[in-house]
Amino acid sequence: MLEHKAKHYEILAGKIIEKLDMRGMEGYYAATKEEALALVKEKFLTEGVSVCWGGSMTMEETGVMDYLKESGCEVIDRGAFKTKEEEKAIKAKMVNADYFLMSTNAITMDGELVNIDGRANRVSFLCYGPENVLIITGMNKVVTDVEEGIRRVRNIASPPNTMRLGKKTPCSVNGRCGDCLGDDCICCQIVVTRKSMVKNRIKVILVGEELGY
Repeated sequence: MLEHKAKHYEILAGKIIEKLDMRGMEGYYAATKEEALALVKEKFLTEGVSVCWGGSMTMEETGVMDYLKESGCEVIDRGAFKTKEEEKAIKAKMVNADYFLMSTNAITMDGELVNIDGRANRVSFLCYGPENVLIITGMNKVVTDVEEGIRRVRNIASPPNTMRLGKKTPCSVNGRCGDCLGDDCICCQIVVTRKSMVKNRIKVILVGEELGY
């Protein structure tokens, strides 16, 4: 990465972290995904903590998902069920987990989080449940305001995500939002987190690289 771009990310991240603090959220900056992973290992996902997650390409790219396989954490795999009863039991464990891992679809310069979900498997736990929510996001997801954040999710993040999931939506065909209401729509819940009522429950690691969609 060019030196001046890296410096810009660092300065901008510092300002966003100040805004996060005002909003009851805890912010950190890592220049690279390797630094982000080291921070996660040292400070958050330590021996014995229970961990679950929402779908996130960023967690894959930073190596967090690989780390969980060898860590001493109690890993709660949201997809490890065969029956309805087992699925309910896993959801109950997730609600009471020490950490819920996710990225954010967008974060504003003023420290607000913008997320859009289909089944709300991420935003539900962002809003309520697990003791801590750990968010890792690349600086490519920084936007000026909530409105731009929503546009970003619909036109930049959702199209490749629908392709990854094999969804038949207008955006998977045309590359931009068609404001659809079909059965495969993944833009069902729009959540803006402007403040955490439980101080520092939400922790955000801003990474000075492009990560995720």
